Amino acid sequence: MAKIEEIQNVAIVGTGVIGASWAAYYLSRGFSVVATDPAPNAEASLRKYVDEAWKILSKNGLSPSASRDRLSFAPSMAQALAKADFVQENGPERPDFKAKLFAEMDDATPPDSIIASSSSGITMDVIQSACKRPERCVIGHPFNPPHVIPLVEVVGGAKTSPETIERAMAFYASIGKKPIRLFKALPGHVANRLQAALYKEVLYLIQEGVLSVADADVAVSYGPGPRWGVMGPSLQWHLGGGAGGIKHFMEHIMGPMETWMKALGTPNITPELKQTVADAVLKIAGNRSVEQLAAEENEVVTELLSNRANAGL
Repeated sequence: MAKIEEIQNVAIVGTGVIGASWAAYYLSRGFSVVATDPAPNAEASLRKYVDEAWKILSKNGLSPSASRDRLSFAPSMAQALAKADFVQENGPERPDFKAKLFAEMDDATPPDSIIASSSSGITMDVIQSACKRPERCVIGHPFNPPHVIPLVEVVGGAKTSPETIERAMAFYASIGKKPIRLFKALPGHVANRLQAALYKEVLYLIQEGVLSVADADVAVSYGPGPRWGVMGPSLQWHLGGGAGGIKHFMEHIMGPMETWMKALGTPNITPELKQTVADAVLKIAGNRSVEQLAAEENEVVTELLSNRANAGL
């Protein structure tokens, strides 16, 4: 298997929003990127996305060899994967499709390359099931959009070799990502499950008439949200314990919190609840399009991450 420093050519399979964002990021880190996608106008859409993403990537600092000219588009997957050292797959989230696609990629790539999937919920056990060399297949699930958000969740399947997991972790870290290793495979991995857990309670509180959709958003984004952008919840509780830190928190504050945990609710996801949320969100968004909102968010998140890095956090 190729050493981390030997990875030069990255192949992107599937150039929707996730794949295009990955392509932009890899280009910004100085790799040669070849992409493939059977969708009509895929190449034009990809290049447009990369041009837009380049504005933020340039602010973050490009690698000396970074260039959009190092992006090429292959009409066939076999052509795209022929010289790939690392593959980032971003196809549709369908188990049967993923298994078939990975078997085809396994046949088309050099035997020592790593094949990573951006799959957000399908386990690698399913994805690698039809591969001849399943030991080199791994989940490398990004948080959207990959060219802005550093997190990558890395988890293998039963047939993934420990070496592949270690090399994937090292590779993602070497290009400025924040990889975390999952020791067990779960649907939705970790970060999306954490989001789902929070939103479950948000929906419950809305349905129970405790607060509005708009105020639920305010509660998160102007309460714990900014603090979570600086350090994680467990380290936050260390601060919350005062002079005694996390030990004081566990001994004196965890008890009341445990009572709250037991009182957390489960919403009944009715058509009415869905409509209530949808109507409120559209009102909050106002005249801003999804693209405008995403651009605004990316600007703020990029600034936050820069400040955090400068502070050594």
